[in-house]
Amino acid sequence: MLTKKMQDALNEQINAEMWSSYLYLSMSMYFEDQGLPGFANWMRIQADEENMHAMKFVDYINERNGRVLLKPIGAVETEWKDTLTVFEETLAHEQKVTALINNLMDIAIEEKDHASRSFLNWFVDEQVEEEATVNEILDQLRMVKDNGNGMFMMDREMRGRSAAPADAAE
Repeated sequence: MLTKKMQDALNEQINAEMWSSYLYLSMSMYFEDQGLPGFANWMRIQADEENMHAMKFVDYINERNGRVLLKPIGAVETEWKDTLTVFEETLAHEQKVTALINNLMDIAIEEKDHASRSFLNWFVDEQVEEEATVNEILDQLRMVKDNGNGMFMMDREMRGRSAAPADAAE
C-alpha cells in the first residue's frame, strides 16, 4: 500500500508527464508548421512516450491499491524562435523532469517504500537516456547552425525515428 505522501507525489508526476506529452505535441505541431516533418515526427514520438510514462504511473498506483486523481493540464507554449531554441527548451524540460523523478525517489527512500524505489529505477535510467539524446541533437544543431543542407539532412534523419515497442518500456 502506498503512503499518502507517496501517492500524492505519484499523482503529481502523472500530471507532469501528461503536461510533457502536451508540450512535445505542441512542439511537433510547430515543426509541422515550419515544414520540418522529421522534427515533427521526433517530437510526436516523444509526446507518445511521455503519455506512456504517465500510464505507467497510473498502472503502478492502481497496482498498489492507490487512487489516481487527475488534475487539469496547464497550457504549453506554441511558438519558438527556431529549432535550436526548441531543443534547448527540451533539454531544460528533461532536466526538470529528472529533478522530479529524483524527488520521487527521495520520497520513496524516506518512506522506506522499496517497491516504489524499484519502480522508479526505470525512470531514473530513462532520464539519463533522454538528456543524452537531446544533448546529442543540440550538438548537431549547433554544428549545422543555419545551414539549409544540414537542416535538411537532420530533418531526414529525424523522420526515421520510430516508436519503441510497448514491451520495450518495461
